[in-house]
Amino acid sequence: MPQAQPQAPVPLWAHLHQSLPPHLRRNLGPLAEYVDDPRVTDVFVRGTGSVFVDAGEGANHVTGLALSPGEATDLARRLIEFGGRRLDEAQPLADVNLGHGIRVHGAIPPIARLGAEISLRIHRRGRASLDTLALHDGATLMPQLISLVQARQSLLITGATGSGKTTLVAALMAYAGATERLVVLEDLAELSIDHPHVVSLECRVANLEGAGEITLARLVRESLRMKPDRLIVGECRGPELADLLQAFLTGHRGGATTIHAGGIDEIPARLDALGALAGLSERQLSTQAINAFDRVIHVERGEDQQRHLTQGRLVRGLDGSLDVRLDS
Repeated sequence: MPQAQPQAPVPLWAHLHQSLPPHLRRNLGPLAEYVDDPRVTDVFVRGTGSVFVDAGEGANHVTGLALSPGEATDLARRLIEFGGRRLDEAQPLADVNLGHGIRVHGAIPPIARLGAEISLRIHRRGRASLDTLALHDGATLMPQLISLVQARQSLLITGATGSGKTTLVAALMAYAGATERLVVLEDLAELSIDHPHVVSLECRVANLEGAGEITLARLVRESLRMKPDRLIVGECRGPELADLLQAFLTGHRGGATTIHAGGIDEIPARLDALGALAGLSERQLSTQAINAFDRVIHVERGEDQQRHLTQGRLVRGLDGSLDVRLDS
């Protein structure tokens, strides 16, 4: 049986292993054993047919396993169709949620020049908790973080891909009051919050006729009619930021969202870019963001595999632009 080399230790944040159902295993074909491995977070098939697996130490080549161009294309199409979409010459790119925490992106020729490119992201089942986050200085941080949620502070959580920002949101929102109604909005459903009253809404892509699309911005607007006590957006990537800022500014406090930022110094530029997509001027964005978000929490994963948090708040710099003032 081919193995990914080198073998990585089980990540501290991984949850208990749960075997894939037979129908999903059949559709995954030769990738099933890696997706079923509780250490694995990502599986990739390159256009050349080679397979790479990330078990916590970066993508490592799987020796002894290679797919032919036809096999890779058939696999990509099968997985996308299993998720309810099509992958063909008219639609050579697609992204779907297969369930069981598995998200797959497929690209085929002519967009993918070397052959079918398949990317699988696996979010392990189980609900995140602060105890499983492997926080550096967790004994001190956990009471602070819980107090932010209980005080209904609106949180902006940032970090790079794989840093754990989504996991942190899920863990923190579990401390919302048991009688509160949490409405969670995501591009593809990933958040699993240990709370008795969670409403989860997911975006929908347009059909082949271009109809039926439900964007994240629309979900934010619609959710306000659902009487949310807390509004949680998995990740802001575009115009939905403006709608979320308005929601936070008009009384819907205590929610959270994430944005991608490689470092805390990148946060202002990232917010400016999202604000521009939403049609906000730099002045509008800075004024609204400063008042909408009570706290900024930046997450980084260190070489020790622990999560290191940096906290602060958004402020206006001397030149009038958005800035982050770190806690002393």
